[in-house]
Amino acid sequence: MKLKSQVVDEVIERHGTDRSALIPQLQDIQASEGYLAESTLEELSKKTNLSLSVIYGVATFYAQFHFQPHGKHTVRVCRGTACHVRGGKEIQKTVENNLKIKDGETTPDLKFSLETVACLGACALAPVMVVDQVFYGNMSSNRVQPILEQYRSKK
Repeated sequence: MKLKSQVVDEVIERHGTDRSALIPQLQDIQASEGYLAESTLEELSKKTNLSLSVIYGVATFYAQFHFQPHGKHTVRVCRGTACHVRGGKEIQKTVENNLKIKDGETTPDLKFSLETVACLGACALAPVMVVDQVFYGNMSSNRVQPILEQYRSKK
C-alpha cells in the first residue's frame, strides 16, 4: 500500500497543482485509496496550497466522493416515481435485508455499499437496480439475492 504522500505526489505529477485540477486529483486519490481520507486531503492541501475548506467544498459538492471506506461494489436502487410505483421500495428493502445495511452504508467486509438515487434514467425498465455500472431492470425481490451472489463471489 502506498503512503498518503506518495499518492498525493503521483496525483500532482499527473494533474499539476492548479485549482482547476482539483476534481481529477480527488478522483485519482479516491480510486487509489477507496475514499477521501482526511489525512490525505490535508496532504493535498499542503502540496497544492489550496485551503482545506476549498478542497472539502468541492469534495462535498459532488456525490461521487466518499469520506468513509466504500465497498468494492456499489449497489444503487432507484427511488424515482416509475420505480416507486412498480415496487422500488420493496427492492430496496430486499437489498438492505440481504446485505444487512441501510442506504448510505457499507458492509463490514467492504464488499458492498448501498445508495438510493432519485432517478437512474431507465424508467421503462422500472424498477431498476444497478450494481457498479450494470443495470438490472424489471427487478423483483426474488432476483436480488442471485444478482448479489454473483458479486459476492467475484475477487
